[in-house]
Amino acid sequence: KEAVAVAVEACRGRHEGQKCYICLEAVHPHTGEGLVRGCACGDRDGVSSPELGVAHVSCLADQAKLLVAEALEDKLGLEAHHERWKRWDTCDLCKQPYHGDVRCALGWACYRTYAGLPEMDMARLNSLTVLGNGLSERDVGRAEEALCVYEAVLNSLRRDKTATKHDLLTVQANIALCLNRLGRHDEAFAAETSVFARYKATLGTAHQQTILAGLNLVAGLSQNRKHAEAREFLRKHDLVATSQRVLGAQHPITMRLRWASFDAILYDAESSVPDLVESVTGIGAVLKTMQRVYGPAHPETKKVQITLDRAKSSLAAARGGPFDPPLPPGWEAARDPASHGRPYFFERATGRTSWTHPTADAITPGPSKKKKGKKSGRSGASRAVP
Repeated sequence: KEAVAVAVEACRGRHEGQKCYICLEAVHPHTGEGLVRGCACGDRDGVSSPELGVAHVSCLADQAKLLVAEALEDKLGLEAHHERWKRWDTCDLCKQPYHGDVRCALGWACYRTYAGLPEMDMARLNSLTVLGNGLSERDVGRAEEALCVYEAVLNSLRRDKTATKHDLLTVQANIALCLNRLGRHDEAFAAETSVFARYKATLGTAHQQTILAGLNLVAGLSQNRKHAEAREFLRKHDLVATSQRVLGAQHPITMRLRWASFDAILYDAESSVPDLVESVTGIGAVLKTMQRVYGPAHPETKKVQITLDRAKSSLAAARGGPFDPPLPPGWEAARDPASHGRPYFFERATGRTSWTHPTADAITPGPSKKKKGKKSGRSGASRAVP
């Protein structure tokens, strides 16, 4: 109930006058909960109605529970069961994963549905994974709890004689993701490197699981500010081109890989002006694709927009201007070596600094400055990493 309340509160004011597309009520008749939407429905180009995807968490959970039960009762087979199980974390209308607090709430609903089954029952273990995936959402901020959930799943699978190596690898990859979110980058890098190597050895490079493991490794390197290593890894394994060929240009993994590749260029201290031009152009292309697939209001789209704005500022700083919009009088631009060349802005008269373009309504304190204008440390807001 707490997770549902958090999800409803996060969506407050967005769906006034709308109704759940499942029960056709504004307020759930039994739980009294309000409406949510945590997918890409209603935000994308070509979507006929902004009401698509608006629902109650309880209705989404009941629908998923019913469909999975029918698949088991009617013995529809493993593939049908897998497709129906996806309803716990993927919207049936737009076919995109739920995100943020809505995904977390559905994770709890999924776990509560199957928690009473025997410890080694696959449905129970899968429900724990769905819960862990919801808790590990970056915007939810509960990676510590997610790590405990994944470790419990891993311990159970190690005792299960029917579990495959790939089952174990999937959970180990999720654990590595949590370690990165918790700032335990060295442990995460070791785990991600091992997972990628084993997937590549057993499945080959041209497989979705291998590509995803590569994406996680690149994201981990970037989070640890190893941008040159991230660029080299992408080049060595040709991951972007492989993902486009195997999964398609609009697949979430492909879009995130392209974003990660241009992000690595942006923050690599050795990047030249032509490199930064490539980064701006590439991030702009990724943004257009995400706007088409997810819509402009989706969290992933917003993060790419932030990256594009920073890329443009970095390019302008490297060129010495001009900036769009122009800098206010008295403000100048520089790149902070302590943050691997990240562009920032400073007002010479007052010593104020800002990571973001210093417009009147948007100043995020930048790096602190020692006497004689030298930069030291960073106190600005953390950046969004793919």
